[in-house]
Amino acid sequence: MINAALMTQIEQRLTVLPQRWSEGQIATEVGIPTGVSNRHVHLSQTDIEALFGLGYQLTPLKSLRQPGQFAAKECVMVVGPKGSISKVRVLGPARAETQLEVSKADCYALGIKAPVRESGDLYQSADALLVGPAGHANLQSKVICAQRHIHMSPQDARQLGVQHGQTVKVRAGEQCGLVFEQVVVRVNERFALEFHIDTDEANAAGIRSGDPVYLVG
Repeated sequence: MINAALMTQIEQRLTVLPQRWSEGQIATEVGIPTGVSNRHVHLSQTDIEALFGLGYQLTPLKSLRQPGQFAAKECVMVVGPKGSISKVRVLGPARAETQLEVSKADCYALGIKAPVRESGDLYQSADALLVGPAGHANLQSKVICAQRHIHMSPQDARQLGVQHGQTVKVRAGEQCGLVFEQVVVRVNERFALEFHIDTDEANAAGIRSGDPVYLVG
């Protein structure tokens, strides 16, 4: 028979989440905020000037969750063999190399075949043309569909029991919820904890920016 004292002990054990995890385990109850990425482009300074004019500097519009990153006021048009997409947001600051990130739905609209890649992995990726108010930039092997990933600090990685470069599963959404596989973990002191997916993936799971997701052990 379960008396009152025993029931109290059981309730305490059920409500207290473990703070430490043994090697190989993943903390599934830590909510990771979602960042839904619409199509966007990171520009080199050379391409910024080709699109907006000599000596042009991006104008910050809104700070992003990742420290030092911002959505700029500037937008460009993306042109592919089949069609075009206007008002594609530029993200700053300027990078060493231009990188355009689109969704699979965007690929169909543009008529291109962008591979799913991690940021910076542009070898034999897709091509496109960017058009700005002052000119254009021809992107050769600089267009990808971003591999879904999680940004985190070393402290976050220790709490969650994961390592840089590891692939994990993520449970997202409720009514239309699903589990995302092959989510890449990225660990850096400068990173803030955030799960990055594109609009296609977010719509499939019925989630939006700010919604928590959870690692699946």
